[in-house]
Amino acid sequence: MACTDNVMRALFLLALFCVMHGEKEESKRIDAKASGPGGSFDITKLGASGNGKIDNTKAVQEAWASACGDTGKQTILIPKGDFLVGQLNFTGPCKGDVTYGSGHGISIGSLGRYKDEKDDTNINVKDCTLKKTTFGVRIKAYEDAASVLTVSKIHYENIKMEDSANPIFIDMKYCPNKLCTANDASKVTVKDVTFKNITGTSSTPEAVSLLCSAKIPCTGVTMDDINVEYSGTNNKTMAICTNAKGSTKGCLKELACF
Repeated sequence: MACTDNVMRALFLLALFCVMHGEKEESKRIDAKASGPGGSFDITKLGASGNGKIDNTKAVQEAWASACGDTGKQTILIPKGDFLVGQLNFTGPCKGDVTYGSGHGISIGSLGRYKDEKDDTNINVKDCTLKKTTFGVRIKAYEDAASVLTVSKIHYENIKMEDSANPIFIDMKYCPNKLCTANDASKVTVKDVTFKNITGTSSTPEAVSLLCSAKIPCTGVTMDDINVEYSGTNNKTMAICTNAKGSTKGCLKELACF
């Protein structure tokens, strides 16, 4: 199954698409009008709107149920826009594997953009393949975050990168369009994050980037069996790690941050 996604606030739970061995029963297939050639499920054809105002929970849930229940290559298409959702329940096992192709990869963010945001915790992402995405697995928070919040107990495991850029990325200095009002003023705490058995190739020399805040460093970051190599020839595989604390085990020496 292929999942083409666009970054959406609150839809970081799409990462759960990758958990293929859920304990609950498989979702029943819904004959969605979103189904197109080759098994494409466009959430906008199920009533979703990217205007940042409408609750799209039902449309996204229906698209997931349909794609998960089909065999072969399926695509959940989330076009560009701000698609707001409530609590989502993505359960497996599905009838096909899950692959992210193009798009932004799997992102938890954009944290701290709005006031009164809640903490994000206990997120598990397993058994995914990401092909030529602009990011791999990423946590991003606004440098001048409007909310005080904590991101914790995040677990990425068995993720294969196929020529994806920035495969492992924690960005506490996220500042789109350079409009941030204060440098390094983040109010977001990131702790207890595990990257385990992340393999494959990177289209950028920086296979690992942990760009944390000097004011609130990232803590409890575990790098376990990280083996991602730069696929190009004009540079070497490398890691960039600032203001991050944790442990390293079984990684390429070039990617050992700790």
